[in-house]
Amino acid sequence: MNGALLVAGTTSDAGKSALVAGVCRMLARRGVRVAPFKAQNMSNNSVVTPDGGEIGRAQAMQAHACGLAPSTAFNPVLLKPGSDRSSQVVVLGKVDGTVSARSYYARKSALLDVVVETLTDLRSRYDVVICEGAGSPAEINLRASDIANMGLAQAADLPVIVVGDIDRGGVLAHLFGTLAVLDAADQARIAGFVVNKFRGDPGLLAPGLDQLRALTGRPTLGVIPWADGLWLDAEDSLSVVSDGVLGRPAPPHGSAWLRVAVVRFPRISK
Repeated sequence: MNGALLVAGTTSDAGKSALVAGVCRMLARRGVRVAPFKAQNMSNNSVVTPDGGEIGRAQAMQAHACGLAPSTAFNPVLLKPGSDRSSQVVVLGKVDGTVSARSYYARKSALLDVVVETLTDLRSRYDVVICEGAGSPAEINLRASDIANMGLAQAADLPVIVVGDIDRGGVLAHLFGTLAVLDAADQARIAGFVVNKFRGDPGLLAPGLDQLRALTGRPTLGVIPWADGLWLDAEDSLSVVSDGVLGRPAPPHGSAWLRVAVVRFPRISK
């Protein structure tokens, strides 16, 4: 079976999707047959695949980075929230009912079988599959039913790297703490860390990374600089809160203007 790697994150929005896309693009440019994979995505920002299925938009973007058409195999389970406590479940691109949060967890065992079977098939067809986790593997209250993070890593025998967002602050604590709360078997799968969204002097960060390695025995495999203007569709809701999220406006031109209002619903799709 060919190689695979799971990219997990200390938090949501740590940069997993962009990192997976970047690694996929790098490998594709080197002639490696590479594919993306996210076992379970929760997002109302979806894409319709050429065969009429539905997957998360991030996985469609990652597929393009690989030079591939979007496929339901890249995101076998998609949850589309309809309220705070219920979601529509899309399995291999097709709607499979609407469930409450509690009842969904009763289905996790069957869904894990779907996820592992789909990943196994991808690994048989590609040289490398770069998998993206969901949320954080440190959500140990959900570990027993996990199909997207350490549960997937265990079932598919994957090495894991953990990416943290330094722009939020506390990234060393996030990385150390994520490893610390995992059980011994899951800890053994963590190969190293990545620091994302860094701006400043790398020399000031280096002593902290050295101490992190001394404390955990894991290296920091890379420090990724802040990418100004990078914008990916947010999960769960259309994000228009943060200034600059959609990029900086250009200077005005001409005299004909239209005023456009955007209604921000709690949840939105297409």
